[in-house]
Amino acid sequence: MRVMVIVKASPSSEAGELPSTELLEAMGNYNEQLVKAGIMKSGDGLKPSSAGVRVRFRGDERIVTDGPFAETSELIAGYWLWEVASMEEAIEWVKRAPNPMNEESDIEIRQFFEMEDFAEQDPDGKIAEQENELRNTAVLRDGTLAPYLFFAGRCDEALDFYQQALGASVLMRMRFSESPDPVPEGMLQQGFENKIMHATFQIGTQTILCSDGCDDKPSFDGFRLSLSFPSEDACRRIFDALAEGGKVDMPLDKTFWSPLYGMVTDKFGVGWMVMVPCE
Repeated sequence: MRVMVIVKASPSSEAGELPSTELLEAMGNYNEQLVKAGIMKSGDGLKPSSAGVRVRFRGDERIVTDGPFAETSELIAGYWLWEVASMEEAIEWVKRAPNPMNEESDIEIRQFFEMEDFAEQDPDGKIAEQENELRNTAVLRDGTLAPYLFFAGRCDEALDFYQQALGASVLMRMRFSESPDPVPEGMLQQGFENKIMHATFQIGTQTILCSDGCDDKPSFDGFRLSLSFPSEDACRRIFDALAEGGKVDMPLDKTFWSPLYGMVTDKFGVGWMVMVPCE
């Protein structure tokens, strides 16, 4: 179940008093525990209501009122979005939180509606289907696209050239010999042990990924587009869509650089690397 954990405003938060260094550190440690437990999905503090506005709906009229607003107990100073097994689990986690205010304070826990709660109002499932499509579209908009170039054994030379000719900044280089996982037997051409397994360089604001590849066969269809998504569900869905009518070159799996990574060539011959980025 998904819950919103609401930090209610207090006189100090409405006065704009910032938390102490000690409280920030304690809250950071608490958030770290939530993330490691797989519970926290997001969370932020909010500025006082003096920095906010309210919009009242009255028929066709929209009335905008600037803050601050009265009744501190009705205001929100911050929130978390959690995914928990039960309300009891959420309560136990809230009890472990440091007091977010300088005075007595309240934290409220509210459960999200899920589409199954509206089954009676949506007997044919059309509204649920639309909602699911909207969520999928929103996830896709969080994707990132970056070129990945393979230089057939000349990656060091290419990086040096781009630094000189284009003012590129090389951000990292990792050689096959430096891989924390052993390279599969027979994967590399002989003499490629010290070639570049992965490198990253930047030209202007564009980050480009590159490698020597596994042999010296030059072909500048020798590239893949690297596509990253924040969730494994989105990663699997897009990977499967690209594989339709194409060819899976490396099935999705966990690697030392990604919780989920795979390679696929689509039916048009375009090579893709689809992954969930590492923390």
